[in-house]
Amino acid sequence: MCGIFGVRGAPDAASLVHLGLYSLQHRGQESAGIVAVDESGAAHAARTLGLVSEGFGAAELAPLSGHVAIGHTRYSTSGSSTIENAQPVLARYRGGHISLAHNGNITNATELRRELEADGAIFGSTMDSEVLVHRLARSRADRLEDKMADALQGVEGAFCVLVLIDDVLLAARDSRGWRPLALGRMPDGAPVVASETCALDIVGAAYERDVEPGEILRIDGDGIHSSRFGERMDSRRCVFEYVYFARPDSRIFGGSVDRARRSLGRRLALEAPAPGADLVFSVPDSSNSAALGYAEVSGLSYELALIRNHYIGRTFIQPTQGGRNAKVKIKYNAVREVLEGMSVVMVDDSIVRGTTTRGLVAMIRAAGAREVHIRVSSPPVTGPCYYGIDTPNREELIAAHEDTEGIARIIGVDSLAYLSLDGMLGAVPDGPGGFCHACFSGDYPTPPPTDPDKLRFGCGC
Repeated sequence: MCGIFGVRGAPDAASLVHLGLYSLQHRGQESAGIVAVDESGAAHAARTLGLVSEGFGAAELAPLSGHVAIGHTRYSTSGSSTIENAQPVLARYRGGHISLAHNGNITNATELRRELEADGAIFGSTMDSEVLVHRLARSRADRLEDKMADALQGVEGAFCVLVLIDDVLLAARDSRGWRPLALGRMPDGAPVVASETCALDIVGAAYERDVEPGEILRIDGDGIHSSRFGERMDSRRCVFEYVYFARPDSRIFGGSVDRARRSLGRRLALEAPAPGADLVFSVPDSSNSAALGYAEVSGLSYELALIRNHYIGRTFIQPTQGGRNAKVKIKYNAVREVLEGMSVVMVDDSIVRGTTTRGLVAMIRAAGAREVHIRVSSPPVTGPCYYGIDTPNREELIAAHEDTEGIARIIGVDSLAYLSLDGMLGAVPDGPGGFCHACFSGDYPTPPPTDPDKLRFGCGC
């Protein structure tokens, strides 16, 4: 999962992209980058490891002049966190330059890469995204949107892609629509494309519509031109975007993230009440809306029992287990005055590895809670995701090896209950059909990768 943002036709486009990336920081914290094309047609790149705020100041933005730019915040699912793997990718080819920013995971990247290497291609990173750059460069099509269509033929898995070729901005979304991608417009008419609508808000762009699954947009001096590639496929929007990843102030897949999470919390309260509990609180911030929904239906008081340090990033998207362990200890603090002597319901959006949850339960008990009941606004995560979520190894998933009672014992709670799969799918906008829920159900829309080397190259984003 990553964040991508692009704009064409706006003065100082890189500054708008810079702002947009701040709103997409929750989608990736390992690296950030911007590529801009100046008035002469030359492309300039700035990429940095870490947060947007850490790597982009006036000195870094000054060379990025021009009216067209794309940006990226990276969250890797398996590729190493090095500057070589930071995006957007910028490459020179016979026709000029290609820059690409990718959100998602190409499940047949290893096979495609081997074909290219056998034909003499040289790769400079371990990202699946680089496969698309090579395929774009090799296309003999005249129109740029046809080059994009050529590059995407036979590509499997999840991808939202922004590409700059010369001063033309191309945007594309895979035919199943796994990841969100929104089209907006600045007050002066400049088109903007972003992973989530919260990034449109920060630059003052008005949301127009989603980029459709299987659609290619060509954005140039003559406006926006739409075309399609490949066959139409059944929709498989990632339900975990609603559960956890997207920001609550965004609209994705046509629905409000905040409203979806409140609905998940309401359904959870109906399915898994906690008799005798005194109060409910969330694991901030991604569970706030679900906890509000739970409190509404249960009649329990909603309290601020955990305080999050907002100078610490999202624990789940840390690339290593050691990083996750360390950040749990400094990310939260319990409010003793709220918890002491109380039977409490802690609402969380998911339990993946159990690392964060176990530490939080110990913290809550140390603050004096009499009983701790956990309610989870999604089903147990029992399988890996091959489409952009960092759960590549089944061994890391606590629910793949333990039942609910076993998990409750391991994390040290008095009771644990999950929202059912039907409850989750019935609670999200436009449900229950059209969503990918493979990590919960094992129902994979595509064959899982069979080549273990795939994990070396996984997620360019």
